[in-house]
Amino acid sequence: MYSEILRATGTYTDEEERLFEEAVMALQINRNEVILHKGEVAKSIYYLLSGAVYQYEQVSQMDRNIIDLRVQNEWFFDYQSLISQRPSETYIQAFSDCHLLELRLDTVHYLTGRSIAFLQLNKVLQGASERLRFFDQAMTPGEKYAFILDNRPRLIQAFPLKMIASYLKLTPETLSRVRKSIIRTAIS
Repeated sequence: MYSEILRATGTYTDEEERLFEEAVMALQINRNEVILHKGEVAKSIYYLLSGAVYQYEQVSQMDRNIIDLRVQNEWFFDYQSLISQRPSETYIQAFSDCHLLELRLDTVHYLTGRSIAFLQLNKVLQGASERLRFFDQAMTPGEKYAFILDNRPRLIQAFPLKMIASYLKLTPETLSRVRKSIIRTAIS
C-alpha cells in the first residue's frame, strides 16, 4: 500500500518506503469531524485511504463556500496555511467516515534529511496549484463540469450536487442546467 502511495510522487527504494511507512500515522476520522479548524496552523498533509473530506470557508451560519473536495487515494491539506505557516482561513472536515494517513511537516523534513528522494513529495504540494489554475482559466460552467466528469468523476458519487456546485463556483441551478444539457447531448 505505501509503495503505491509513494510511487505516485516518484521513485523510492525499499528502505525509503520502509522509512515512510514508519513515519506516517494512520488515523480514523468520523463523519463530520473537523480535521483542521479555522485559526489553526496547518502542520500536516494527509492521504485519504477511504472516505471523503472537504475544505470550506464559513460564509454565514448556514452557508459554506467549498474550496476543495477530496476522495479516496488523494492527498489533501490547507495549502496556504501549510506553506506560510499562518493560521488557516478555512476548515477541513470529514464528509464521511475516513481512514487516512497523516504526514506531519516535521516528519517530511526528517525524511528529507534521511534521503533526498523524499523531495519528490513536493509533487503533492504542486497538486494544490492545479485547483488554482483550474479556476484561473476562463472556463464556462459546462467546461468546469466536463472537467470534473473527465478527471475526477468520483466527486460526483461522493458529494451532493449542492457541494459540487459550490466547489465549481456555480449556483445549484446553473449546475442543474449544465447536467441536463450534457445528458441531452449524450442522448442525441
